[in-house]
Formats: sequence, structure tokens, C-alpha cells
Amino acid sequence: MFLNALGTALPEKSYSKAQCWDAFEGSEWFKRLNARSRIIANTVLRRDNGIETRWLAVQSLDEAFVIDPDTLHRRFATHAPRLASEAAVQALERARLAPHDIDAVIISTCTGYLCPGLSGYVIERTGLRATTLAYDLVGQGCAGALPNWQIASSLLESGQCEHVLSICVEISSAAMYLDDDPGVLISACLFGDGAGAAILSRRAPERRRVEWRATSSLTNPDQREALRFEQRGGLLRNILTRQVPALAAQHAQQVLDATLQKAGVSRPQITGWMLHAGGRDVLQAMSERFDLHGDELRHSRETLRRFGNLSSAFVYFVLDAALSQPARGGWWWMSSFGAGFTCHGALLHVD
Repeated sequence: MFLNALGTALPEKSYSKAQCWDAFEGSEWFKRLNARSRIIANTVLRRDNGIETRWLAVQSLDEAFVIDPDTLHRRFATHAPRLASEAAVQALERARLAPHDIDAVIISTCTGYLCPGLSGYVIERTGLRATTLAYDLVGQGCAGALPNWQIASSLLESGQCEHVLSICVEISSAAMYLDDDPGVLISACLFGDGAGAAILSRRAPERRRVEWRATSSLTNPDQREALRFEQRGGLLRNILTRQVPALAAQHAQQVLDATLQKAGVSRPQITGWMLHAGGRDVLQAMSERFDLHGDELRHSRETLRRFGNLSSAFVYFVLDAALSQPARGGWWWMSSFGAGFTCHGALLHVD
């Protein structure tokens, strides 16, 4: 399987940490939450948390503090199909392919629910064939991109498809929840909205060659409560615990070791690291676990700084940033983790 082209999409407006703090301080929620919660939000939003701006699908930050089931569902239903389709169109243009060239579309999300799923909306908006195979994946959280690509690989390697459109789209502002739990508050300060799309093909394009070589996954239900969504009052409430950075690094190491052994590649041969960030503390834990130095995680850090945690769409932005620069080729490691507790990884060879 080869990466043919990537596309990304963002909402119209971005907001700085300072703007988010000012909006929170002026909202009714500021009065509802206790003093400890205000201190936590102030610490995350007014100090260095690795994030400078986030793109949110709201016309003003006042809208972000209107938190009820109907408003949040409407936000997801309005913006998820649009951003997914915009990212898909950009990927098609970069691949120099027409919509009728796509044989399957696979869409991952965790921040909202539609039935029929997002795939039907993308087929409609982008002009894909009515006979295009369509798959909607939910419940995988920030880890969603790699399982999506694993299914695409199976479709391509079986000969069923020539080109697969792989999309991750998250409207994190449609999964907003606030209360006095520190994990909930920190989540509200980290996540942004966006979509990533990839055209994955059986044959290499006449551009930079990016080949999917090996992949591994790990699911550890014993740590399910460390990172997940729960339903409360008709709203998605994110559970984020202090153990996440260490768990992410530990699981990522296991997945990397398994994949390298499978591929017959050694750790020093890796020249590029395309990691889901989660947040500043997760990147620090990853850096220490893999003994990375200097700018080896620059693409993940820069993506986090500019966009925040985009959940499953994040690694598309990281990979797009690396490929848009004259980054060194060779073996690249792409990895994501998320609810479950799950972790996935893929070894890419880049010429």
C-alpha cells in the first residue's frame, strides 16, 4: 500500500490561549466551577502547555460555552461532513484523481454520531460513485487513524480496490463538557477541530514514494478507565487521567518493538517520527521513552502548537508537515494511541 496524497481541513476561525481564557472568565461557567477548577484552567491556558492556537467550529468563543445535547449535536452534524469533504477534495486534487477513481471510503470519528454515517455525506458532497464501498468507524478515540489505514491496506492488498479514501474528522467542540474534574477541564483546554484525508493506493504515485510496510496494534482493557468517553446527561464527557502520558509511552514502545521485529528493522534505522501528541506531557514521555533528542519530534510539536490535539486527525497533519518539507527519507514511524487503552503503529518507508 502506498500513500498517494494527503489533504487537511480546518474550521474558519482559530483562537489563542489568551482568547480562550478571557472567554471562560466571562462565561457563566466561570461562576459555576469552584476555585480549584479556575486555577487549573488558568494554569493550562495561561502558561506553556505546548499549544498556542486551536481551530474551533464556532463563530465566537461565547458559542463554545453553550453546552447542551442539541447544540453540540447540531455542531457536529453541520461541520463534520463539511470538513471531511473538504479534506477529501484536497487529497483528490493533490493525487490528480477524479472522484470516480475511488473504490472505497473509510471514515473515523469519535466526537459525534450520525446515522446514516458520515461516509454517505462525503460520497454526496465529493461526487464519489454510489457503488463506492463505505465504512464508518467509531469509538477508537485519538487512535482512529491507524486502524482506518489497516482496513484500507486489507482492501488494497486483496485486490478489491485500487484507491481508498481514508478520512479522520473530529469536531472536538461538539464534545464539550465542563465540571470540576481536573481531567475534564484539561481536555477542554487541549482539543481542536479538524479533518485529515489520505488517498491510499495499490501502486506508488509519480511523486515521493511512501510505502506502508508493517503494522501492529495493542489493546489493554485493564486501562480502559484511564482514557475514554462516557455519556452523562446526554453529553460526551472525556475521562483523562494523570496516567495517560506514561501509559501512552509504555504502549507505544511495545507496539514499536513488535513492528520492528516483524519487519526486520532496528530502532537506529528510524529517521522520522510521526507521533500523535496528545499533549505536551505525552510528547515529553514519548521523547524520554524513545531517547529522542533535538528536533526529532518537531512535526508533532509544531502540529500541537498550531492546532491543539486534533484527536484521530492529528497524525495526518503531522505527516503532511513532514512531507511538505525536505525531510530525510528512510524508515518513518507513525503511531497513535487512544481510548481503550489502545495503541497502533505503522512502519513507513519513504524514498
